[in-house]
Amino acid sequence: MKLAELADRLGAKCHGNPDIEISGVTGIEEAGPEHVTFVANPKYASLAKKTTAGAVLVAPDFPEIQASTLRIKNPYLAFARAIEIFYPAQAYPLGIHPTAVIPPSARIGEGASIGAYVVIGENCIIGKHATILPHVVIYPNVTIGDHFFAHAHAVVREDCQVGNHVILQNGVIVGSDGYGFAKNNEGRWHKIVQSGPTVIEDDVEIQANSCIDRASVGETRIGRGAKVDNLVQVGHGSTVGENTLLCAQVGLAGSSHIGDDAILAGQVGVAGHCNIGDRVIITAQSGIGHDVEPGKIISGSPAYDNRQWLRVSAIMPRLPELLKQFERKRKSEEK
Repeated sequence: MKLAELADRLGAKCHGNPDIEISGVTGIEEAGPEHVTFVANPKYASLAKKTTAGAVLVAPDFPEIQASTLRIKNPYLAFARAIEIFYPAQAYPLGIHPTAVIPPSARIGEGASIGAYVVIGENCIIGKHATILPHVVIYPNVTIGDHFFAHAHAVVREDCQVGNHVILQNGVIVGSDGYGFAKNNEGRWHKIVQSGPTVIEDDVEIQANSCIDRASVGETRIGRGAKVDNLVQVGHGSTVGENTLLCAQVGLAGSSHIGDDAILAGQVGVAGHCNIGDRVIITAQSGIGHDVEPGKIISGSPAYDNRQWLRVSAIMPRLPELLKQFERKRKSEEK
C-alpha cells in the first residue's frame, strides 16, 4: 500500500514521499523502510530522528525528521487502526458446527458462527452476528446482545446478561459463584447460594482467565466500555463503572464499587465494601482498605496520596543513614 493511501484511510496528513510502499506496522526500534511506526510518548522522540522506518505517525506539531511522517491528532490510535488495516481479524465461517449442542428453546440471531463442541443451555437468547469459538459453554437462561465474540473455553453462567459488542477472551468465566460462606452452629462453613446474576454492559472486553463472580443477592455489574485485563477477580456484588480499566491481577473483594473512568494498575487489591470514585488512578501493587474520593491518585499498601507516597519512597533508602545521623546528634546533645 502506498503511503498516500494509508494517510487517506487514517485521516492523516502526509509529509514526505507519498509513493513509499508500506507493507506492515511495527515498533520504532524494529521498523524498516517498508514499515510504518509511531511516536506518541515524548521519551521516544529521539528515536524518530534515526529510525529507518518508511513513515512515522506523529502529532501535528512534531518536528520534521528525515523519515516521512503521517501527522494526526492521536498517533497512538492511528497506529492501532493501521494494525487493523494490515493485519485484519480472522474471519470465521457462518453457521453452526454439527458437534455444537443447542436446544430448541435457545434462540440464535442471524449471522452467527458457532464452533465445534459449543454448548448452549435452555432458553438462551443470543443476538445477531455472534462468534462463539470451540468449547465455549453458555448456561441456561442467559441473554446476550449483538456482535458477541467468545474465544475458546469461555463460560457464561446461568441467568447472566451480556450486552452488545462484548468480547470474552480464552478462559473467562462470567457469573461463577461468589465467595460466600456463613459459619454454622458446628463451626463449619455453610455455602451461601449466589442467586444474583452478573451483568456485562455494552462494549466490554474481558481478557484471559478472568472471573466475574455472581452476587449472593442483587447483581455484579461491569459498566459500558470497561476493559478487564488477564487474571482479574471481581468479587460478588461489585460494580465497575463505565470506561474503567482493571489491569492484570487486580482483585476486587465482594461489594467493591469502582467509579467511571478509573484505572487500577496491576496487582491492585480492593477490600470489600470500598467505594472508589470516578477518575481515580491507583498505581501498581497498591492495597485499598478505605473509600477513595473522585479524581485522586493513590499508591502504596496501605494506600495513600500518590505525591506523599513518592516522597516517602524517596526517603526509604536513606533511612539507615538518617537514623545514624539522628543517633549521632542525640549523643552529642547528651554530652
